[in-house]
Amino acid sequence: MRTIRIERHAFDVNAEIAALTKATNNVGAVVTFTGHVRGDDDLTSLTLEHYPGMTEREIARCIDEAEKRWALLGATIVHRIGKLVPGDPIVLVAVASTHRKDAFSAAEFLMDYLKTRAPFWKEEDRSGKKSWIEGRTSDAERAKRWE
Repeated sequence: MRTIRIERHAFDVNAEIAALTKATNNVGAVVTFTGHVRGDDDLTSLTLEHYPGMTEREIARCIDEAEKRWALLGATIVHRIGKLVPGDPIVLVAVASTHRKDAFSAAEFLMDYLKTRAPFWKEEDRSGKKSWIEGRTSDAERAKRWE
C-alpha cells in the first residue's frame, strides 16, 4: 500500500497507521516520523508551497527507491502546505515492513529525501520579517549516506 498526500489540513497519525496496516496481517513493524513546526528564534509562521503533480511524482519516485532497497509492505507520506504556526504537524512519514530494520531504514531514507529533494518551498515569518528558506548543508550531508 502506498499513500502520498499534499494537503492543507492536519492529519491524524493513528488513522494513517490504521490505513497503512489494514491491507495485510504480515506487518511486524511500523515506523513513523511526525515533524512539527518549531517556534525557535521568534518564528511566528511557516508557509509552504509546492508544484502540484510534480511534488507527488517526485515523492513516488523516492518511495520506489525505498521499495528497491528494503522489504516494505507499505509507505505513507503526508505533507502539509499553506500557512502553519509553531506546534503544527507538518509532515508524516510512516513505513510498514515485516521487520523493524527495514522499516527504520526506509523511514530515515524517506525523511532525508523530503528534506533535501522534494519540491517544497518554505517561507518563514519571524516577527513580521519574511524570508525564503535555503536548503541546509547539514541535511544534504546527512542524505549523502544513501548514495
